[in-house]
Amino acid sequence: MAPGPYTSGPYAPYGPYGPGAGAPGPYGMPPQRTTNGLAIASLVSGIVCCLPPLGLIFGLIALPQIKKRNQTGTGLAVSGIVLSSLSCLLIVLGLVSGAFGDLRRGFQEGLDEAARAESTFSLRTGQCYNVDGKLEAETSDVEVVDCAQPHEGEVTGGFKLTGFTKWPGETSIDDIATKRCGDIGEAYALDSWAFPEEVYDFYYMPSRESWRVGDRTVTCAFVIDGGEPMKGSLRSDKTTLDADQLHFLTTMNRIDDALGQEPEDDADEDLGANKAWAGKVHEAVAAASRGLKDHSWPAAATTDVDKLVKELDASAKQWNKLANSADEDAFWEHYDPAYDGTFWDSEAQARATLKLASTPSPWSEPSSDSSA
Repeated sequence: MAPGPYTSGPYAPYGPYGPGAGAPGPYGMPPQRTTNGLAIASLVSGIVCCLPPLGLIFGLIALPQIKKRNQTGTGLAVSGIVLSSLSCLLIVLGLVSGAFGDLRRGFQEGLDEAARAESTFSLRTGQCYNVDGKLEAETSDVEVVDCAQPHEGEVTGGFKLTGFTKWPGETSIDDIATKRCGDIGEAYALDSWAFPEEVYDFYYMPSRESWRVGDRTVTCAFVIDGGEPMKGSLRSDKTTLDADQLHFLTTMNRIDDALGQEPEDDADEDLGANKAWAGKVHEAVAAASRGLKDHSWPAAATTDVDKLVKELDASAKQWNKLANSADEDAFWEHYDPAYDGTFWDSEAQARATLKLASTPSPWSEPSSDSSA
């Protein structure tokens, strides 16, 4: 680039790019007047509505500086002062009239609405939701709601699929999710007596398309199978139970777990498997008795729990006889006395004292099939 008229030659020391502020310009021109920085700041702060007090302060300081230093910017400072004053006035009026409160509430409602509109991928444990579309869809838009409101689903937990280098297929994921979500659901709702008959385990799993972009999450839930929506949370775990309730349920649930493992083939078809199952139930009943004995119960529950322990001990003897049956006939002879043990009523009373569900749901009611 060629040099400009004042970058070389006799006028270089005095040109606009010459050394020294306030040096005279070419041909003896007076020094250039600068614009006051606070005046500029005052105008900018006045325009930015969230900074009106600063704009007012900057403008009031700038005016005497401009006069004293022979600077420009009076109009900027005055404009900043006016705009800032108007903004301050509007803020005062907004606070007095409550308009800002309405604005804040409206903004918060918008945020809440956005937070409720989620996908099944973003659901979290303990959230209740309604489905926008078919419940069985692989991916659905859902609306998160308070569990006290009617809802179609409640998230019990979730897990990441591991050990796969490529898409494993729906069947493989189904096998894993059925078992894992069942366990997660049991841990989430320890009080099986409070579990409605029409509610069942469900899960959302990655699709082939979402797998390609890194989705490996399975989300487990309880959902309603037709009829009226759920109302209220089904959660009964360490986050909702006191120490006594938690100990009682974890102790007694061993029996339900063992009973649920009864073989599909009856004793006439597979005596060995049925005797082994009866042995597991015996161990569970005996372990439950020991677990209740080892805990320090509140005074109000001591009598009911002691009665339950005695009946569990009696029931354990019946299950031991069943487990040691000599043949099919002996097995059926001991089957009903073991299955129809008398501790169910005592358990209901102890549950009521501990403020747990005291009426068995269809899922937890003891039953036997002695038609043989």
